[in-house]
Amino acid sequence: MEIVYPIDAQFSDQIAALLKPPPPQEVQKYFEELLATRQCDGLKVKPTSHYGKGVYAETDFKEEQLVLKDQMLAGAQHSSNKVDCLVCSYCFCFVGSIELQIGRKLYLEQLGVSPHDECRMQKDCYNSDASVDEDDSDVEDQQASGDCSSSPSKDKISLPKDVVESLFNGEMQLPYSEKFSLPPIVSCPGGCKENYYCSKSCAEADWESFHSLLCTGEGSKSLSTKALQKFIEHANDTNDIFLLAAKVISFTILRHKKLKESRHEGKGKQVISESIDFSLLGEAWKPVSMGYKRRWWDCIALPADVDGSDEGSFRMQMKELALTSLQLLKEAIFDEECQPLFSLEIYGNIIGMFELNNLDLVVESPVEDYFLYIDDLPLSEKGEVEQTTKPILDALGDDYSICCQGTAFFPLQSCMNHSCRPNAKAFKREEDRDGQATIIALQPIAKGEEITISYIDEDLPFEERQALLADYGFRCGCSKCLEET
Repeated sequence: MEIVYPIDAQFSDQIAALLKPPPPQEVQKYFEELLATRQCDGLKVKPTSHYGKGVYAETDFKEEQLVLKDQMLAGAQHSSNKVDCLVCSYCFCFVGSIELQIGRKLYLEQLGVSPHDECRMQKDCYNSDASVDEDDSDVEDQQASGDCSSSPSKDKISLPKDVVESLFNGEMQLPYSEKFSLPPIVSCPGGCKENYYCSKSCAEADWESFHSLLCTGEGSKSLSTKALQKFIEHANDTNDIFLLAAKVISFTILRHKKLKESRHEGKGKQVISESIDFSLLGEAWKPVSMGYKRRWWDCIALPADVDGSDEGSFRMQMKELALTSLQLLKEAIFDEECQPLFSLEIYGNIIGMFELNNLDLVVESPVEDYFLYIDDLPLSEKGEVEQTTKPILDALGDDYSICCQGTAFFPLQSCMNHSCRPNAKAFKREEDRDGQATIIALQPIAKGEEITISYIDEDLPFEERQALLADYGFRCGCSKCLEET
């Protein structure tokens, strides 16, 4: 049975206008302005004959040369990763201290908090006797150079509770940890216990761009923090891609408010509230309009355990899941002047944009760097230092090296087309310690050449590659595929 959502029928024309691909001249102008704000030289986004748009070299690049550092439009740390890593909710760099990162993780483990139990994590961590006062705050790949997810851990040896709390509370300093200093923690401006930052500038930027509508604290600008909490719990229980979609909607609503205030500046509140101007919504939506989109339930890959004969049923279930999420979000942050954003068609396309264009958000852990440094110490120093550090490392087990992991949409990276014989790749260098996308040349790239990356494992056999790429909505015709046809 087809799902019909009232807003979709009421605002069908406005929804169609928002989802219509922008004209090539507008795309080129937008990305020229965006490139001027990025750490990159010699790139241009141009229309292509085959995939709509692509990124081209305007200068020569050498092998392993940095091609692009791209700031995300929206991104989020995976909920299951928040027990392991405390990071800035805006730029995703690690915050606090080495001791706090270790102590917090072990403390939560001793409470019995699992990586999938974020709500309990918040309650237990912040209502406990152990608290941290730092900067007046309560504390709580594609993109990587290696796989930083945890492998099955060896048996861990628990630390005494007082040692864990000393690390967590900042009462214990580990040897040489000062060589791995992290930014002090800044609390959420709205007072929630979910988002923390590395600086006031990051806190303010997140508040103004996304978080003021998605904060569950007392200072939240949402309609109902209770409804918002239900939305967050549903996303954590089902698919945290819904949290990213919420950030995009929040971003567009807040951008719409700023554009409206700017347009009517000095004309008084009466003029501001006279009528709904959907052209202004289109302008607020512009950064999102540049991303390639399809409905999520149409483009999500069919899981291996779902039989092909059940595909229709599976896709309908995904659509129903998205509708439930949207209804919960609408209760929390609905804005009458931005009603088309709360249509199922728009919501499904936003989620689909992340499904098709996302790049893993990965930031390497300074805790891993710390223990590697200890391991490399001269033997004359190492023995004494390891009397302190080895029990802690044994308590962490293989999980000591877990990095920050999440998903993000990067506007410029998303314009890079696929090739099974790519000339560039997403790769984090030693100095790349935040959530930006980093693109490195795999080989010399000549001026005028299109810069391509691989969306999949390009070493797979031809038919397997084509099957995976079908989920992106195209059949690859790169030089490697033509040779193997």
